[in-house]
Amino acid sequence: MIIGILHRAVIKRQGKMSRVERVVVALKKEVSNIIHDELKDPRAGFITVTRIELTDDLRYAKIFFSVLGSEKEQKNSKQALESACGFIKCLIARRIKLRFVPEIRFIQDKSCEYSIRIQQELDKIKEHDNGLKKSNRRNQKK
Repeated sequence: MIIGILHRAVIKRQGKMSRVERVVVALKKEVSNIIHDELKDPRAGFITVTRIELTDDLRYAKIFFSVLGSEKEQKNSKQALESACGFIKCLIARRIKLRFVPEIRFIQDKSCEYSIRIQQELDKIKEHDNGLKKSNRRNQKK
């Protein structure tokens, strides 16, 4: 999320955002609002839209999302999004003025889980190193 904000800030400083970039920002905002406010499917868990990739002709969009929860909750959330794809596309057509509403695909973004796992491993290594340092200090005092 921070990278997206920084990216937009850099683009705004340059003075121009391309049409694709403007549509991506609008799509991300609207899809997030639709999922959180209007999607009534009980299978949908805590879903966050992480990023959107849009083709240059604005015809196809890959919507990357992450879900907090167990593997089963993640699978159910993906099924809920796939079944609501037409509903979401219809609402996008009403809210964003485009000649063609992009065909959307939902893709689960596992990068958040991956970064959490890496952080946990780094914490384990740090604890292990701290334990070794303490034991070395005790041995040196004797």
